[in-house]
Amino acid sequence: MIKYNLICKCQKVFESWFISSAEYESLKKKKLINCIYCNSTNVKKTIMAPNISSKSNKAAKKIIFEKKIKKELINFRKFIEKNCRNVGDNLAREARSLYYDKKSLKGIYGKATPEETAELIDEGIDIATIPWIDKSEN
Repeated sequence: MIKYNLICKCQKVFESWFISSAEYESLKKKKLINCIYCNSTNVKKTIMAPNISSKSNKAAKKIIFEKKIKKELINFRKFIEKNCRNVGDNLAREARSLYYDKKSLKGIYGKATPEETAELIDEGIDIATIPWIDKSEN
């Protein structure tokens, strides 16, 4: 399928779809293409730019998207480091202490194994795993 922008002698522009450019030419010769505004068969194609999506465009968009995500993750890391306490490898123990003893209202961050994370979730303790992007990767 191909879409053409068409213009009539009445100077109105409209678009229409055709199976191929050859079909457009065949229908035009038979005067079967009519203006949707005045019904004239005096219609011709206008200049138009095709919308071609190339692999390089897709690759460029992917790179831009990845950079944007990386920047957001770096900003997220900076926010966490500014507003939460780093408990290092003691995350599971400290999370339980906060949850059961209600010690502090300040958030914490650190490292936990996948097993420790699963246990905390099973206990009903809210925990999230996020990619920890190096701040120098910008």
